[in-house]
Amino acid sequence: VQLQASGGGLVQAGDSLRLSCAASGRFATGWFRQAPGKEREFVVGISFRDARATTYAAPVNGRFTISRDNAKNTVYLQMNSLTSEDTAVYYCAAWSVGANPLTDAYWGQGTQVTVSS
Repeated sequence: VQLQASGGGLVQAGDSLRLSCAASGRFATGWFRQAPGKEREFVVGISFRDARATTYAAPVNGRFTISRDNAKNTVYLQMNSLTSEDTAVYYCAAWSVGANPLTDAYWGQGTQVTVSS
């Protein structure tokens, strides 16, 4: 499984940012993030077969939107209304159907998102 994340950067609070993840294979895909001094946490996931099948963590629900374009093998994370609490390294991850993404995911390299207040 190859996962290549991109799109991170430095933005101001209230701004938007879009992350991309080039993901090979037929896997559910999603994003985790890890803030300084904190454990890595699940952010959002999307099914490979049904792009409507998504799961969002409570802190990002309503602000972040995940989507995928299987023809381009790419998953997108649109992040709106960013706050300093969203500052973290964001990791793209992929997992098989039925697998636990918290323990059985494949990982890409992270991309830094920094939100200044």
